[in-house]
Amino acid sequence: MKYFVGLDVSVKETSICVMNGDGDVVLQTSVPSEPRAIVDVLAVPSLAIERIRHMHAALSAQINKTDRNDALGIGQMMRVGLYKAVHMKTPASQRRRVLLTSRKLLQRKVQDLENELRGILKTFGLKVGVVGKSRFEARVRELVAEDAILEAIVVPVLTARVALRTQYDALHRMVLDLARRDPICRRLMTAPGVGPVVALT
Repeated sequence: MKYFVGLDVSVKETSICVMNGDGDVVLQTSVPSEPRAIVDVLAVPSLAIERIRHMHAALSAQINKTDRNDALGIGQMMRVGLYKAVHMKTPASQRRRVLLTSRKLLQRKVQDLENELRGILKTFGLKVGVVGKSRFEARVRELVAEDAILEAIVVPVLTARVALRTQYDALHRMVLDLARRDPICRRLMTAPGVGPVVALT
C-alpha cells in the first residue's frame, strides 16, 4: 500500500501526518524541526511513502487551524493529487542561490548609500553628477572639502560604502569564477544579453 505524508513545519516543531491510500491516518506525531528527527519517523521500511510535501499557506482558510490539522490536510492533498510538483535543490544549487542573493543584497546597499549621499549633498546645492563608481568617492570629497561639518558627516558614510563595495566585489568575483567553470553557464552566455549572473541564476 502507498502512504502519503503531510508536514507542517514551524520553527521549533514539525507536525507529521502519514495516511494510506484510503485516507486512513496511520501515524500522527510532532518532532523537533530537525531533518534527522523527521527522517527517523519516516524511514520505516513498512511505509512505502509515495509523496512527502510541505505546503505554504495552502490551508489558511481552515477554521480549526492547528499544526496537527494542517499536517492532516496536507496529507489528504497529497493523497488526492492536489499539489504541484517541485524540484529539490541540491546543496550546491542552494549555495549558489545564497551567493547570488548575498551579492544582490550588498549591491543594493551600496546603491542605497550612494543615493543617500547624493540626497544629502543636494540639500546643500551640491551635485555629484554623472560619475563612475571609481570617481564617486573623490567627487563627494571634493564637494564637501570646504564644509568641515558636512565633511565629518559624509566621510563615515563613504567609509561604509568602501567596505560594502569591497565585499560586493569579492562576491561578484565568486559569481564570475563559478560561471566560467560551469559548462552550462558558458553555453548560456553565448546567447546575446546573457551574462554570468543571469546564466548562474
